[in-house]
Amino acid sequence: MDTTIRNLDPVLYRRARARAATEGKTVGAVINEALRQHLRPQSRTDAKPHWWDVPVENWGPGTENLSNEVEDILYGEDQ
Repeated sequence: MDTTIRNLDPVLYRRARARAATEGKTVGAVINEALRQHLRPQSRTDAKPHWWDVPVENWGPGTENLSNEVEDILYGEDQ
């Protein structure tokens, strides 16, 4: 797709053009790569962990209903 982009920082454009030349790519390919990297989904390393990120553990025989038993203790059996 041919697009005109206005108000690019001239220094950044020169750097993109230089990188494209050293890597044997087009300026468009370098800019596409930079945009892909900038717009990729954010990693969750900075975010607070969620309960579903906790790995599943096998606590051995007799613990198959442990989560239900804990809920009964916490919230009562009348849920």
